[in-house]
Amino acid sequence: MNQVVPKGRIGSMDKKDDMDQLNRRILQTLQDDFPLEANPYELVADRLHISKGEIWERVRHMLEAGIIRRMGASIDSRKIGFRSTLAAVSVEPEYIDRAAESIGAFHEVTHSYLRNDRFNIWFTIIAIDEKRIEEILDQIRDSLSLEESKILNLPVKRLFKLDARFQVPSQSGLS
Repeated sequence: MNQVVPKGRIGSMDKKDDMDQLNRRILQTLQDDFPLEANPYELVADRLHISKGEIWERVRHMLEAGIIRRMGASIDSRKIGFRSTLAAVSVEPEYIDRAAESIGAFHEVTHSYLRNDRFNIWFTIIAIDEKRIEEILDQIRDSLSLEESKILNLPVKRLFKLDARFQVPSQSGLS
């Protein structure tokens, strides 16, 4: 079983009750057709035939409920000169929280996951260059007193998918 290792605030994992058909349409529109205009939410509200106040309230609620984790531009870090890697550490179960805190302390770590495996915390790093990635991994290794064999560095060789959008199912499409 995979779990997200918290990097910030934790919300409830089951948010199906918060998802009515209008919230699903809002999410799909925000992902697929967000207007680059001075007042984008007014345009989205108009497209969905709701008031600006209603869209603000619904988006705020979905943010607070953890349905929307973050909103912002998705930048192709490679095109602006950054490097990335998938990394993993192997830590004993009693050190997982300490390891997650150490890993999450770096702003270059974009996300991390707890896995039921010998290498039990996996995370991605996006940094200015390979040297910075190595510095981060060395600091993590030192802070956790890990042997070299207890940390993996798997740099990107070829990217197969960059766009992470989700088809928001209709209520009838939920199990």
